[in-house]
Amino acid sequence: MDAGHGQNGGHGHGKMGYGALALGALGVVYGDIGTSPLYALRETILAATGGVENAAVPPTVVIGVLSLILWSLVIVVTLKYVVLLMRADNNGEGGILTLVALAQRSLGRARSHVALLLGMIGAGLFYGDTVITPAISVLSAIEGVKLITPALDDYILWIASVILIGLFVMQSHGTHRVATLFGPIMLVWFLTLAGLGIYHISDDLSVFRSINPYYALLFFRDHAGVALAVLGSVCLAVTGAEALYADMGHFGRGPIRSAWLYVVFPALWLNYLGQGALILSDPTAIDNPFYRLAPQGLLLPFVIMATVATIIASQSVITGAFSLTRQAIQLGLLPRMEIRHTSEQTSGQIYVPRVNLLLLVVVLILVWSFRTSSSLSHAYGISVFGTMVVSSLLAAIVIRRHWGWSPLATGALILPFLLVDVSFFSANMLKLFHGGYVPVLLAMALTLVMWTWMRGTKILFDKTRKTDVPLLELVTMLSKSPPARVKGMAVFLTSDPETAPASLLHNLKHNKVLHERNVVLTVRSADTPRVVEEERVRLARITDDFWRVDMVYGYMESPNVPKGLAMLRKQGFKFDIMSTSFFLSRRSIKASPQSGMPMWQDNLFIGLTKSATDATDFFQIPTGRVVEVGTQVTV
Repeated sequence: MDAGHGQNGGHGHGKMGYGALALGALGVVYGDIGTSPLYALRETILAATGGVENAAVPPTVVIGVLSLILWSLVIVVTLKYVVLLMRADNNGEGGILTLVALAQRSLGRARSHVALLLGMIGAGLFYGDTVITPAISVLSAIEGVKLITPALDDYILWIASVILIGLFVMQSHGTHRVATLFGPIMLVWFLTLAGLGIYHISDDLSVFRSINPYYALLFFRDHAGVALAVLGSVCLAVTGAEALYADMGHFGRGPIRSAWLYVVFPALWLNYLGQGALILSDPTAIDNPFYRLAPQGLLLPFVIMATVATIIASQSVITGAFSLTRQAIQLGLLPRMEIRHTSEQTSGQIYVPRVNLLLLVVVLILVWSFRTSSSLSHAYGISVFGTMVVSSLLAAIVIRRHWGWSPLATGALILPFLLVDVSFFSANMLKLFHGGYVPVLLAMALTLVMWTWMRGTKILFDKTRKTDVPLLELVTMLSKSPPARVKGMAVFLTSDPETAPASLLHNLKHNKVLHERNVVLTVRSADTPRVVEEERVRLARITDDFWRVDMVYGYMESPNVPKGLAMLRKQGFKFDIMSTSFFLSRRSIKASPQSGMPMWQDNLFIGLTKSATDATDFFQIPTGRVVEVGTQVTV
């Protein structure tokens, strides 16, 4: 999600106090799970009663469902994410691709492709969650207007679409201006959830029996026929749990944990108890138990507040998609894309125009295809629990290899969580043909794109390496028969520092000149979120006129080549941007039957290459200082 500076428990968040970070976490981290009461209990009880809204709901069903929701929040969110996974951090950062980086590091190069493949699947499913959350959250909030006046029923889709378009258009301005409002608004939201829940618990105090997990097990025994369908809806109560872990770098482990344990979890639990008590006392409330908690006179402000809360919930997953995209680019899973920074203070607040547009288009298609939040709920769980299954498998690798636990201890810790995740995922597979295919197809398409990009990049690298000239060999040749010299410095970007860059060879071949000072620059991505400034740039002298520079950026950072080169001044290296030319080689790629990939995959890779953002923009090099040299390669 929205990743910023910092380490565990607030360490490294010097500019903000612990309380301010916990308040900020309420706004960004808990928006998604905080709006689950809008639809989770209703959908689960409807699944248990066969979808009949006006039927009397047996008390055992209500108590059983409440117990399932409560213990899902305890096991999946509290124990798995808050207690366990938040310990698996990479320099304070969390998220599915952080687990991939940790697992790769511990498995070694030979077997790291297993972790990478899991990461691709997990990332693909996360994007599925990213498009469904805004659609279902905003729709479920707007559906509350039906209770105020049925006349607006025909306009629900239009109102939701306008709000969603406004939300995505807002992204280009950045979230930093409104982010400070999110925390206080969500605090009021959670206090309102708790207050309305407490207000209705007295309708039927028997709801407190749901604290006993026996009633959850009893429900499975007595309703075995609908148990899987019910599990598929219970999962709606824990959507957004991944955000706790993914946003750890922005707010710190401690503040996120405190916000969950002292505010979010109690508020959600009390609200679900209140909804359950209301349904037990008035079975007709099942049509919309969440909004029926509010007194009639307060219904309109409650609908407005719910709409604002769902917009905040949507904001958190959209920001998450931007951060995940940047991580995927830095890990070599996606082609370069334009990434804009929207805040001078927080590096994690970024905007990716292409991803934003794609998300908006898919979200609007979902809203108009499914038309109601109930229909959309069928598409929801697969992506959420698919991601959770992947995170459990990656966590098992990290605990066994990175933490050094024994296989028995690792199994004892992870298997119960994996069993719960797989149970929820299997239950949601029942929805596959009723909307669940949406995130599955999306995840498959994205995994294919990432796999193609990674495979194509490796084939391209291997092919060009065969024709490459070792850099030291070229430098030796040039010192024996030096070409004509021109003033200034030339920087040649290359992915392989051992071989002469194609742009250098072409410059010598066609222009027959060499600059007074030449730098062969390699920009690498580390498997850590951030790199300290002292380790950012390394300089190695080859001869008096040739240097090798290695520049490293973490997977949560955006490379800035001129800024990195300017840091070399501390090492006595003269760098002046106005007398420097940057040479980049632009490859024109053609498909080849002997590439090692099917022709359709060749063409997909070529399409992805063409869509990649220009290296000049990606590395933040001034366009007036760039010389591009074209080469043709078959893949």
